Amino acid sequence: MPDLGKYAEAVLSAYAVSIVLLVAIVVLTVWRGRKVRAEMEAVERRSARNG
Repeated sequence: MPDLGKYAEAVLSAYAVSIVLLVAIVVLTVWRGRKVRAEMEAVERRSARNG
């Protein structure tokens, strides 16, 4: 690991915040995708039933 000197805290906290935000974006995207897929399947089932 490079010597960050007096900026170590700022740099490492910026990396930590960035990683947390990226993980949150991925998790929310997957969660929303599953929710939308389930809603689309429900609509397709209803339309197939009502034909």
